[in-house]
Amino acid sequence: MSDIHLKYKQAISSVLSVNPENVFLYWKGRVALYALLKAAGIGIGDEVLLSGLTCVVVPNAIIYLGAKPVYIDVSVNTYNPEFVSYIEKISDKAKALIIQNTFGLSSDVEELVNYAKEHNIITIEDCTHGFGGLYNNKPNGTYCDAAIFSTQWNKPYSTGIGGFCVVQNPDLIIGLEEVNKKLIKPRIMDELMLWILVWAKKLLINDKSFWTLRDLYRALSKANIVIGSSQGEEIEGNEIPDNFFKSASVIQSRFGIKNIKLLNSNLVRRRENSKIYSDFLSENKKKYISKDFWDNHSFLVYPLLVEDRLSFMLKAEKKHIKLGDWFISPIHPVKGNFNKWGLDVESLPNASYLSKHLVNLPTLNDNIENVLAFLKNNINDIL
Repeated sequence: MSDIHLKYKQAISSVLSVNPENVFLYWKGRVALYALLKAAGIGIGDEVLLSGLTCVVVPNAIIYLGAKPVYIDVSVNTYNPEFVSYIEKISDKAKALIIQNTFGLSSDVEELVNYAKEHNIITIEDCTHGFGGLYNNKPNGTYCDAAIFSTQWNKPYSTGIGGFCVVQNPDLIIGLEEVNKKLIKPRIMDELMLWILVWAKKLLINDKSFWTLRDLYRALSKANIVIGSSQGEEIEGNEIPDNFFKSASVIQSRFGIKNIKLLNSNLVRRRENSKIYSDFLSENKKKYISKDFWDNHSFLVYPLLVEDRLSFMLKAEKKHIKLGDWFISPIHPVKGNFNKWGLDVESLPNASYLSKHLVNLPTLNDNIENVLAFLKNNINDIL
């Protein structure tokens, strides 16, 4: 292992209060999930329970191994499945639970972990939104047998693309070390392109160019012309792509060491801005994140429900307000042919409703007054 990778693991472990040897680095967070499931022996005939409001790469990691994703409907208050909803779907074939902290909010984690231990079921926290946040005063990602994290562009801190996992279960570590022997090393061209993309984002993207360059990047990524989180075969199909099982690169670790230093100050700003959003929405009798959840929420973005999402986002773009689009469907960003992923949309009424009305307010924002002014001017569009 290079010294850079080791230093990066140490930086991660200092945030989570874990042993650096329990941190494993990958090209993407979805690769970490695939590796963990494989290390746990998940395969044909097994069931893995997961949130019904998630990214398609999560069920894909399950399907790649021949297992079956079992989707759990979410609460409209926490955007996560509740404990009882998981229990109702657990069968004798269940081998793993994926416990997601959507937008940085964790819920019912301890209850799920305790139940899973009693029934010999592996638990994996999906902390792709929640690195640096807490659940009941303990770091997100330290409750389950393992946890996955993402360091894509729009995550708590970024390495361009990237991800890692943290493993608490010693038996799972043994399996993971064996699985990782088959990791593919990134090509020099992969690292070079990532370096160019990171610097292009830093130098070229501003309030005026954001939408044009974002849409261009997504299109090029989908067409596999540039590397990104929306590689075509990873979001349009459910067969494992060539060169999917890729290890982390040195350049990702370098970016990680640098950008993780901004985590704490960014978390403070995210929470402060989110409290302002909550106060504003509460005063205007709109749906908001209750104070009951604030201690367990790191607010990667602030979820907002609107009547007509497309119209609302177009209005925001004209005013240079950067809104996010998590989640446009129960398995974002897939828009149809859900049976391909074993998904029955009608069985997920809450997730289906939310995916029709959700937009994401920016929380890492220096000028929140502009966002609040936009919300005030369009208050009748907000649910």
